[in-house]
Amino acid sequence: MTRIMVCGMGGTIAMTPVPGGGVEPALTTEDLTAAVPGLAALGLDLALVDVQNEPSSSLRLEDVVALSRTIADRLAAGADGIVVTQGTDTLEECAYLLDLLHDGPQPVVVTGAMRNPALAGADGPANLLAALTVAASPAARGRGVLVAFADEVHAAARVRKAHSGRVAAFESAAGGPVGYLVEGTAHFVSPPSRRFVVPRGKRVPRVPVIVATFGEDAPAVPGDADGLVVAAFGAGHLPRWWVEPLAEAIARIPIVLASRTLAGPVLSATYAYPGSERDLLGRGLVPAGLLDPWKARMLLLATLAAGADRDQVAGAFAAAGGLGDPGRWPWRE
Repeated sequence: MTRIMVCGMGGTIAMTPVPGGGVEPALTTEDLTAAVPGLAALGLDLALVDVQNEPSSSLRLEDVVALSRTIADRLAAGADGIVVTQGTDTLEECAYLLDLLHDGPQPVVVTGAMRNPALAGADGPANLLAALTVAASPAARGRGVLVAFADEVHAAARVRKAHSGRVAAFESAAGGPVGYLVEGTAHFVSPPSRRFVVPRGKRVPRVPVIVATFGEDAPAVPGDADGLVVAAFGAGHLPRWWVEPLAEAIARIPIVLASRTLAGPVLSATYAYPGSERDLLGRGLVPAGLLDPWKARMLLLATLAAGADRDQVAGAFAAAGGLGDPGRWPWRE
C-alpha cells in the first residue's frame, strides 16, 4: 500500500461554528479524512498528524520550517508522499517555502478549502481527496511541492491566491496549472521542471516587503532587516526619490526588486530613467525575475538562512527567478 502522511495545520478546511457566530479551526486530520467520500477506494496507508490548528494568517515562518523537518523525517522513515492541509490566506507562501526546503523525490501536496465544513458545497473533502490522489501518483514524483485545489494541480513556485472568496481561488499566472484531476486520476500536462533546493538554515531571517504606492514618500528600511523585497510598479520601477534611500540600504543588506502586478517579469534593460529597472539594478538591487514579491521573500529568507552571500543571493534569483542562468544556483542539486 502507498504510505501517505497527512499533516493538519488548521485553516478553513478544519473550521467549525462557534457560539456567537463565525467559525474557527477545531477539526483533526482524523475528522477531515473521515469526511472524504471515496477515500477507501484509493487503498492508501494513511498516517495522520495534527501539527497545528491555526488560521494560516497566524502561522509563523518557524512553523513552516519545523513542518519541513517533520516532512523530511517521515519521508526518510519510508513515507511515499505527504499531504498538508492548511488555510488558504498564506498557502502560496507556505507551499513555496516548503518547496525550497524539500529535497526528496516524493510528492508533497498542499491543499485547503474556501468553504468551511458547515456550509453547503464545502470544498474541503474534494480538495483533500484530490491532494491524496496526487500524492499517491507516480507521475507526481520529482515535482517538488504541489498545490491541489479545485481539481487543478499547481507548482508551488507559481501558484497564488487570486480571489478572496470563490472556490476556484488559486491560479498560476506564469504557465497555468501543471496538471488536473480527471475522473479520479492525476494527469500532468507539463514535464517536471528543475528543482531548486536550499539547505535548511538554523534561523529565520527578517525580510520585510515594501510595496510601492503612487506618490508615496520613500519608506524607511527597518534597521533590523536582514534583507528586503521591494514590490515595484510595473516591470520594476520606483519613484526617483526612492532611489537614494534604497542605494544607502543596499550597502548593508541585499534588496530584491519584484513587481507588484503579481504577473510578468521584472525587466532588466528597457527603461533608463532614475528609478527605472536599469537604474535600480545598476545600483545593486537583485531582479526577482518571474517571482512575485511574496515568493521572492520566501526565496530571499531561505537563501539568507542558509548563509548565502550577495553573489549567491543574486545567483539564486537568476536561477529560480526563471529568466537568468540556472547554472548560477549556489547549491548542488
